[in-house]
Amino acid sequence: MANPWEGEVAVHLDGERHVMRLTLGALAELEASMEADTLVEMVERFEDSSFSTRDVLAVIVAGLRGGGWQGDVRDLLTVEIEGGAVAAAKQAGQLLARAFAFPA
Repeated sequence: MANPWEGEVAVHLDGERHVMRLTLGALAELEASMEADTLVEMVERFEDSSFSTRDVLAVIVAGLRGGGWQGDVRDLLTVEIEGGAVAAAKQAGQLLARAFAFPA
């Protein structure tokens, strides 16, 4: 089970459940992949709904890697994310939110 107090979000890839978490290392990797200068800039893209599908994939990959997954973005190009693109975007936004706030 994903623990929201630990900033975790679950995602199902090809029917297999994975736990995502944005560790400090994963956040640094995410900044680089999103070509963002600050954490605030990354979060604002999702708050303003100005994110791209590349941004969503970058957040999902960083979260998966923070959760111990060893893959990279190429590994996600052919997997089925349960709920599709809309669910992936919601999970990416939720992951960013949980990385910086306590769950309600």
